[in-house]
Amino acid sequence: MQLEDVLEVTAIERQSFTTPWPVYAYRRELKDNRTSRYLVVRWLEPADGSGSTSPASQATPVAEPAPAAPLAKSPAAGPSAIRRAVSLLLPFWRQDHRVSPPVEARKGPVVGYAGLWLVLDEAHVTTIAVRPDLRGQGLGELLLVRLTEIAQEMGAHRMTLEVRVSNEVAQDLYRKYTYKVEGVRRRYYSDDNEDAMIMWSEPVDSPQFQARFAELRAALYQRLGDKLAAPSNLT
Repeated sequence: MQLEDVLEVTAIERQSFTTPWPVYAYRRELKDNRTSRYLVVRWLEPADGSGSTSPASQATPVAEPAPAAPLAKSPAAGPSAIRRAVSLLLPFWRQDHRVSPPVEARKGPVVGYAGLWLVLDEAHVTTIAVRPDLRGQGLGELLLVRLTEIAQEMGAHRMTLEVRVSNEVAQDLYRKYTYKVEGVRRRYYSDDNEDAMIMWSEPVDSPQFQARFAELRAALYQRLGDKLAAPSNLT
C-alpha cells in the first residue's frame, strides 16, 4: 500500500466497517509506523484490452474519498477476471516497505487491502477488507495468506486478531488457518458494544503449521488459477 492508495482504501473501509479508520490514520501508518505492513490487491484489465472495463480504473484523482465504483457485470467478471484481480498482490513488505511499486502494478483500482503490526514476536492483524461486490471470490483468503507469509518473514512466532462474535464467515476462515479463540474483549466495538473474540494462530514458525499452510496456500492458488501457481509469481 502506498500513500496514493489511501483514498481508495478508505472508500472500501467505509463500505466494510461501521467504525472505519479515517484517512489520516492510514497515512500515519504508512509514513511513521516501521513495525506495520500494509498491502493492496488491484483489479487489472487484460493486456489485450478484452473483457470488462472497471469504471474505477478510469477515475481521476479526487481531493476527498469517494465510494468505489462497481465493476461492470459481464462474463469477464468470472474466474479469469479474478485471476487478473489478484495477479498483482503487492508484496512490498521488506526493510523499506514504502518503496514505490513498479508502474505496471499501479494500473488497476484497489479492491482489497490488509495490514498487520509486529509486536515483539507477535503479528497482530489490524485489518482485512475486500470490496463488497468482489467478496466470496477468495481475495480475503489471499490477503490472509500473504499476511501470514509476511509475518513468517518478519520472524513472528504467532498471529492474533480480533473478530466480532457475530462474524461467523470470518471466524471460519481464521479457524481454517489454525486460529482458535483464546479470549473475549467485552463491548469492544463502539458502534453497538458487541464483544470481540481474540483469536490466536498456532505457531507460524513450527513445521506442523508450515506444512498445513503450504497445503492451504496451494489449494487457494489452484482455485484462483494457474497464474498464481507460486508466491514468486506475484509481482
